Order: sequence, then structure tokens, then C-alpha cells
Amino acid sequence: MKKVGTGKILSVISILASGVFWGVISLFIKPLSAAGLSATQICFVRLMIAAPVFAIITLCVSPALFRFRLRDIWMFIGTGIISIVLFNVCYFYTIIQSEASVAVVLLYTSPIFVMIFSVLLFREKIGLRKLGALILAFVGCLLVSGVIGTGAHLRPFIVLTGLLSGLFYALYSIFGSMALKKYDTLTVTTYTFLFAAVAALPFSDLTSTFSILAASPRLWLWGAGIAVVSTALPYFFYTFGLKKVEASRASILVALEPIVGSIVGITVYGEGHGALKLVGILFVIGAIIVLNLPKRRPSVPVPDHTIRLESAEEPAKAPALEQESLASCKK
Repeated sequence: MKKVGTGKILSVISILASGVFWGVISLFIKPLSAAGLSATQICFVRLMIAAPVFAIITLCVSPALFRFRLRDIWMFIGTGIISIVLFNVCYFYTIIQSEASVAVVLLYTSPIFVMIFSVLLFREKIGLRKLGALILAFVGCLLVSGVIGTGAHLRPFIVLTGLLSGLFYALYSIFGSMALKKYDTLTVTTYTFLFAAVAALPFSDLTSTFSILAASPRLWLWGAGIAVVSTALPYFFYTFGLKKVEASRASILVALEPIVGSIVGITVYGEGHGALKLVGILFVIGAIIVLNLPKRRPSVPVPDHTIRLESAEEPAKAPALEQESLASCKK
């Protein structure tokens, strides 16, 4: 069996942790939504608070981490605007126009996109193990979401926005992997959220957002919760994990998110937990286990000592031949 380094184990754990933190997001969304904030306004609140949190932490750790080359700005536009902002807009639109379960299933087409990009851009090898884990994870998310058996009818445009949310979600892994080759985890996450917060301003309806938040100080606590627990922490852990884990593998590991979300729904909100949902949870856990099984080392052929002995005897024959040639000369 091939040994796995401590750094890689920590990276896998950090990616799984990000899935847990993203999975509990409903604990914060429900009270904020009940107060009258729309999905896009909640998105802006999480970015508005998360961005300065990252900036302050980076400033305390090392101001030098703010440095980046202007020619690399496209990486942070990719992680912040193309990925986070466009992902949230498409994802929340899909939720509003259809159902959350449908949006989750379409979102978790993202590992397929990540795998395609990883092969084309990073020359990653996609073996049977990764393909099997991908199928297990996607079917598991399908079962956990409860979309099977609901008879949901979707308009083509909703399918398109749902698939785009999966694409933009996948692009964070791609742009993030590229940025991490040059910059620290804190640098990447800080600029990601600074760019995202600025880009989200046109969708936020600032006057309405702040008037709703001002009505109840408790809403600021829920806003801080979603910004720190379900935004800053998971994105930091996921980005940290991308240093040692391939993007295609990370995108499957983070499928733990809908499982945690389902458990929160069952235990906190009393949502249904049929047999299909439980099977889906087992499927996703199975995908995670399959991905993390140690690889077998190729068998080493046993050396043939007989051949070595024969080759060792060959030099001994040389003097005998020399003696025969000398004898013939003397004759």
C-alpha cells in the first residue's frame, strides 16, 4: 500500500470540513429570509462581512500577503466575480424559480465540469476510481435532494441556469488551483471576496438591505454567522485543501455538503427522511471512502538469481579460453 503524507491528509480533512460548514448554511438563511431579505440580498450580506474579515486576518498575519502582480488579476476576477458572484446569481435564481432540491442536483453537476477542465488544463488522469466516485456522489446527491419521485417539471431556461451554477461553482476549483501555484491561501481568499463583494453591489439593493438589517440587531448576528461559519471558514478550508488535492477529487469530496444539509433539515426542521434519502447519504459517504482508499503499489518482479549466477560464471570462462589459445600457439 502507498503511504499518504500528513499534508495530504490535512488537505482532505479541510475539504471535508468545508462541506460541513457549507452544509449548515440553512441555519442562517432561514432567519434572514424570514426577516424579508431576498436570496441575492443574503448573498451580498455574506460577502460584505466576509471580505473585511479576510482582509483583517491577512493584515494581522502578514501585510505582505496583500501583494500580487497586476498581470495575475484575472485569477481573482475568476474566483471572485466569474465563480462566486455568477454562481450565486444563477443558483439563487434557480432556487427561486424552481425548488431547492432541483437547484442542488443541477449544482452538483459541478464535479463533471471540474473533471473536464482538469483533464484539459492540468492533464489530470481520470481513472476508474474517480469515475466511480463521481457517479456515486452524483446519484447520492440526486437521492438526498428528494427530486426523484416528485414529478418536477422544469423549463429549459431553469435547467440552463442550474447547469450554469454548476459550471461557475466548478470554476472556483480551477481558478483557485491556478492562483495557489503563485499565492498563499489567505491572499487568494481575501482578494476573491474583495472582488466578489464589489461585483455583488448592483444586485444587492443597498437601501432595502440595510433598512431590514437595522430593524433587528439580531439579524446582524445571523449575518455574521453566515459570513464567518458558512462563507469565510469553508472557502478558506477548501482553498487550503486545493494545495495538495486535485481539483477533480476535491469537487467530489465536498459533496458532503448536501448530506450535512439534509441531516440539519431532518434534525432541526423536522424534514422527511425516507429510505431513498438515507441510501443517498450512504452513496456519498461511499464515494468519499472510495476516493481515499490507499493506492496499491505495482508488484515488483522477483529477481532471477540463476541468471545472475550464470553471468557471474561467464568471466571465469575467459581465462580458460585464453589458456586454450596459448596452448595452440605453443604447438
